[in-house]
Amino acid sequence: MFDLSATLNLPLIWAGIIGLAIVLYVLLDGFDLGVGILFPFAPSDKCRSRMVNSIAPFWDGNETWLVMGGGGLFAAFPLAYAILMPAFYVPLILMLIGLIFRGVAFEFQFKAEGWQRKFWQNAFHIGSLLATFMQGMILGTLVQGVRVAERAFAGGAFDWVTGFSMITGLALVFGYSLMGATWLIMKTEDATQDWARHVARYILVFVGFFFALVSLCMPFINPSIRALWFSLPTLYWLIPIPLFTLSAFLLLWRDLYSQCETRPFLLSIVLFLMGFVGLGVSLWPWIVPFNVSIWAAAATSTSQSILLVGAGLFLPIIIGYTAFSYYIFRGKSSHEALY
Repeated sequence: MFDLSATLNLPLIWAGIIGLAIVLYVLLDGFDLGVGILFPFAPSDKCRSRMVNSIAPFWDGNETWLVMGGGGLFAAFPLAYAILMPAFYVPLILMLIGLIFRGVAFEFQFKAEGWQRKFWQNAFHIGSLLATFMQGMILGTLVQGVRVAERAFAGGAFDWVTGFSMITGLALVFGYSLMGATWLIMKTEDATQDWARHVARYILVFVGFFFALVSLCMPFINPSIRALWFSLPTLYWLIPIPLFTLSAFLLLWRDLYSQCETRPFLLSIVLFLMGFVGLGVSLWPWIVPFNVSIWAAAATSTSQSILLVGAGLFLPIIIGYTAFSYYIFRGKSSHEALY
């Protein structure tokens, strides 16, 4: 009754749903993690209060997409989940510790006084930094590929610690920081906005450096990636990706020296989207690079059909209430306490 495989390519649809969840998590939780990374460097307590208030209505709801991405992987691609989880146990646990620590610190700092308030403010920063760096290292390790033997993870507990994964970890720290800074340009004013604009100019240089470094490293990771990007006529179809990315960089750089408030944040989103497109093209069709494809890892068509019905019902609801919350809390944030 629920088998839709006769008319739909279910593994492809579920890969799209999980990809959408990951993209929305990176874009939405990315800016509030970026605010947390920048938090201790703000010039005053009033600026820090504005920063916290700018993300207070959104930060916990943004993590919905992380749960959906992980849950979707477990349900729709159980083989990939069984391989990737043992490969990333340590960084995933550290990431979750960072997210939990950040969430607790976010709530406690509103009530704490004196040295305790300072402690929780630093905890908010450290939790955000740890979670972001671990996400970047997981991404780098995934791009490099994990060792697989007989449909199971065959590597060690610390295979994720490599030079490339550290580069991608740092790249994501600066990327999230850029999103956080441009978010503050859009959501704050006066001294906080001026500081955020200045910081964004500084961070954009590092984002450009790491963007170029990761892009140069990727063709040497796997021969198939190198063949994809440097073969004709495929190159003609892919060249718009780096050109569009470069255009977004230049336009963002110009906007950071103007009075634009909203477009810098939108352009930082464009940069992340272009990175995601380039990554997706390079890794297609592998869900466990470069060992298991999305079709080989897929659950039975009956299971994916039933899951698709549930996703079709609840995904629009989640998107709807997320959009509604951003609409309700539009406008500038103040330094006055919200709790």
